[in-house]
Amino acid sequence: MNRLRKQVEKFCYRHPRFGIPKLMLWLSIATAAVYIISLMDRSGTFLSLLLFDPSRIFRGEVWRLFSWVVIALPSGGAIWLFISLYFYYFIGSTLESIWGPGRFTMFYLLGVAMHLVLGMAVYLIFGNTLFLYPYYLNMSMFFAFAVLFPEQRVLLFFFIPIKVKWLAVADAVLIFFPAIRQAVQGNWLVLLLPVVSVLSFFVFCGSDLIALLRRTRAGQVSNVISFRKASRSVRPRPGNSGHAEYRHKCSVCGRTDTEHPELEFRYCSLCTGYHCFCSEHINSHVHFTE
Repeated sequence: MNRLRKQVEKFCYRHPRFGIPKLMLWLSIATAAVYIISLMDRSGTFLSLLLFDPSRIFRGEVWRLFSWVVIALPSGGAIWLFISLYFYYFIGSTLESIWGPGRFTMFYLLGVAMHLVLGMAVYLIFGNTLFLYPYYLNMSMFFAFAVLFPEQRVLLFFFIPIKVKWLAVADAVLIFFPAIRQAVQGNWLVLLLPVVSVLSFFVFCGSDLIALLRRTRAGQVSNVISFRKASRSVRPRPGNSGHAEYRHKCSVCGRTDTEHPELEFRYCSLCTGYHCFCSEHINSHVHFTE
């Protein structure tokens, strides 16, 4: 999976225009619109046209391959739905700002593709139709956010502060425990959806999760402090001409703060060692492992 992740990073680096900017914003707007239209359509015809149905897909209704992504479950009511959409929009936009539109689009499309492969395989092998909906896609996105920002605090029920990493653990238990219990009882197909949904998470964040599990609280604090010291104590080095001096140099393109004072330079905490990157490559570079 780490190799696949590096291939995705290389692809996004070579094709910087790939991706859908503000993808979660458009998905949230589409989900809200579908929900409002479904409330006005009491016959349920509109929603039935969007459901994942392999038999109808083979008859030419190819939009069903992707239309299920904007279907919202009616449980919880409109207020809870819009709160959830805002929360997922916040998570998605944060991941997009860190990874870039290309990598985030690949992350989401990989999750959609895995759901489609599972749904088609179950239909062709067992003749059953799985009910696909974006809940597990959004949860895998939340797990990625929790790995990247484990110490971020959110307000549970709007007044209980809780760290994102503990909320992610609780959500994982709530997702997998009922599915495992039904699988033990014989309905093992129910377990396939949550398992498939986290595969894209492991592809993109598996190494980050392993690093997070190995780190201690003290290690995290010392890592932050060391990177601050590294960025402040870097001594000027001779430039390409031998006369100009620079303090920061991008590890990808080689540009320095002396030659390009308009650029901002940052250090990546996910790379092994101290590696500096310019603002164009801090979110699109391949992480150094040695």
